[in-house]
Amino acid sequence: MAKGDFSKREILKYVGDMSQVFGTKDYVMNEGKAHGVRAVDVKNGSGLEFTVLPDRCMDIACISYKGTNLSYLSKTGIVSPQYYNETGINFLRSFYAGFLTTSGLRNVGAPCIDNGESFGLHGRISNTPGENVSSGVEWIDEKPVLKVRGKMREARLFGENMVLDRKITCKCGENKITIEDTVENYGFRKEPLLLLYHFNLGYPLLDEDALFVAPSKAVRPRDEDAQNGTGTWQAFQKPTPEYKEQVFYHDLKTDRNGNTCAALINEKLELGIAIRYSKHQLFNLTQWKQMGEGEYVLGIEPCNCYGGGRADSIEKGNVDYLEPGEVRSFKIEAEILDGKTDIHKVKNEISGL
Repeated sequence: MAKGDFSKREILKYVGDMSQVFGTKDYVMNEGKAHGVRAVDVKNGSGLEFTVLPDRCMDIACISYKGTNLSYLSKTGIVSPQYYNETGINFLRSFYAGFLTTSGLRNVGAPCIDNGESFGLHGRISNTPGENVSSGVEWIDEKPVLKVRGKMREARLFGENMVLDRKITCKCGENKITIEDTVENYGFRKEPLLLLYHFNLGYPLLDEDALFVAPSKAVRPRDEDAQNGTGTWQAFQKPTPEYKEQVFYHDLKTDRNGNTCAALINEKLELGIAIRYSKHQLFNLTQWKQMGEGEYVLGIEPCNCYGGGRADSIEKGNVDYLEPGEVRSFKIEAEILDGKTDIHKVKNEISGL
């Protein structure tokens, strides 16, 4: 919607139905393992389009800008939660990746056993369907705002009762997506809270001309494979046979309020994505670099933990706890960078931190 300053009445002079230029569309998928999965398409009128999956933790399956794909979709395709197997690494059979997969709420990273309870890779929440889901357009100060909202509950008889409430907003004419989450402990004992936002970026935004930009004051490789790539974590290469994933933990600089930013930039395409968040909420940034054939993806992953799994975090004393009745808030903004001016501005923002 190039003329983004139009009022509702002015827009109605040009269209019969607002969905001609912007809006949300709620529907159900019908084929393969995606059969029965509820989806909400969001179109903001200025070239930004994305799909939210209420049946998969209100995560974002795909995103494009002016017809160019920005995210990564794995070989599994969209998978209904009915096929989810939480044991071991079977999470990977349901991991479509998409633009956003949420990991948690009670485990992030490696499978483990804690106090006799078994936890699979990256936890259960991304395969949890939403409740009280709503979507639509809300007019605020004469401007249309697209909203999708829902709640996910992770609960067990004689166990935890934790609720993730998610609101995704996108203003028409602005190429930004805002994700606002609250996690509330409805139970009566404190619970470890592990949360990771798995933003997955793919071709054609991601290729050998792309660059990962972050205000890193320290970068720690997860293992020996990552150690081999410590000098090239910012750069990318063509899809490579037998490539082994490289994972890095970044300690980012912030502004005086604790806010920080990381971005994937492709100057050849004059396109990029910046991820902004508060380090007070999510202290660690995990970078997942996978340059394999058919598995070609960059993960930018703000989180409040590391990837060793729940048991490892508890043992090392770096786990966060949610007290009974406590509510914790998280906010992340994803901005599309369109053109040299946007890219230059974000580069300056990051270098100035």
